[in-house]
Amino acid sequence: MTKKLPALSGKVTVQTLRDRKRSGEKIVALTAYDAPMARLLNRAEVDVILVGDSVGNVKLGFPNTLPVTLEHMLHHTQAVRRGNSRAFLVADMPFLTYEFDPKEAVRQVGRLMKEGGAEAVKVEGAGAVLPSIRALIGANIPVMGHLGLTPQSVHRLGGYRVQGRSPSEGDRLLREARQLEKEGAFALVLEAVPGPLARRVTRALSIPTIGIGAGKETDGQILVLDDLLGFSDVPPPRFVKPYAHLWTEALSAVRRFRNDVRSSRFPGPDQTYS
Repeated sequence: MTKKLPALSGKVTVQTLRDRKRSGEKIVALTAYDAPMARLLNRAEVDVILVGDSVGNVKLGFPNTLPVTLEHMLHHTQAVRRGNSRAFLVADMPFLTYEFDPKEAVRQVGRLMKEGGAEAVKVEGAGAVLPSIRALIGANIPVMGHLGLTPQSVHRLGGYRVQGRSPSEGDRLLREARQLEKEGAFALVLEAVPGPLARRVTRALSIPTIGIGAGKETDGQILVLDDLLGFSDVPPPRFVKPYAHLWTEALSAVRRFRNDVRSSRFPGPDQTYS
C-alpha cells in the first residue's frame, strides 16, 4: 500500500514572510530553474523559490551571471511557475535591465510578472538603483534586495569575495540595507558577509533577511539547489552544505547504462515488447 504524503500547507505570500520575521520562524528558500524541481520544492514545503540568474552558471554554462538575458529569465521563470503552487516565486532581474532607467526597469519587470508568472523580483545593490526600485514598488511590484557579494558586480568587486569585513564597509552595507527598507523592499538577501554583520543588519531591519554565506542569525537561508544536492563536478563554495551527492550517483548510473548497452545486457526481456 502506498504511503499517503502529508498535505501541503497554504500559499506563501509577502505577508507570510513578514509574519515569519515577527515570530522568529526561519524562512527556507532555494533556487529552481524548471518545473520538476519546483514541484519537488513544493512537496518539501520550501517557502521561497528563487529563479536565480545563477541559471547562467548552473544550467547554461556561462562563467558568471552577466550574459544572462531577460529572455533566459522568462523561459526559466515560466517553467518554474508551471511547477509551483505553494512557494512564493521570486525571479532575478538580469544584469543591465534595471540599473539606469526606472521606466525601462518597470517595463522589463512587467514582462517577468505578466509573462513569466513571477510574484516578485530581486535586484542587486542600492545607491544608483534606488530610483528603479522606487519605480517598481510604485507599480505594485514586490522587490527583494540583495547586498554583500552581488554577483552582477563581480568584476568591480575583484572576484567572489566576502564583503563587509572592515568597519567602514559594514557601516555602508547597513546604510544601504536601511535605504532598501525605506524604499519598500519586502526582504533582503545578504550574501557572503561576516556573521556578526549579518546579525547586526538583521536586528536593525523590520523586513526579513535571507542569508547565503552570512551565518545563521539571518531570518532565513537560501542555497542554489544544485549545490545542496551535490549535482556538480566542482567543489561548492565554503558556505554550502551538500545534503546529497547526486553527481556521483548520476555518473555511476550513466556508466552502468553505457556498459549494459555495449555488452547487450540492455534492453533485456523486461524492456522489450513482444
